[in-house]
Amino acid sequence: MTTAKPTFEEQLNQLEQIVNHLEQGDVPLEEALDQFQAGMKLSKHLQDTLENAEKTLTHVVDDQGNEKLFEKGNSDEE
Repeated sequence: MTTAKPTFEEQLNQLEQIVNHLEQGDVPLEEALDQFQAGMKLSKHLQDTLENAEKTLTHVVDDQGNEKLFEKGNSDEE
C-alpha cells in the first residue's frame, strides 16, 4: 500500500495546528520541543516548495520553445 504524499495545503494546515497547539502554552517541554522541531521542518519544506513554484512561474517559453525569464511589465499590449 502506497501512502499519498500530503498536499501543500495539508502540510500548511498541519503547521498551523502545531503553532496553535504551542501557543496554548500548556504543552510539556519535551513535547513542545518535538512539536517545534516538526514545525521548523515543515516550515522549511513549505518554503522550499514556494521557492520552486516561484522559479517555475517566473520562466516562460516563447513560440520557438526557448525558455525566457518572465519580466514584469513585458506585455504586447503596451
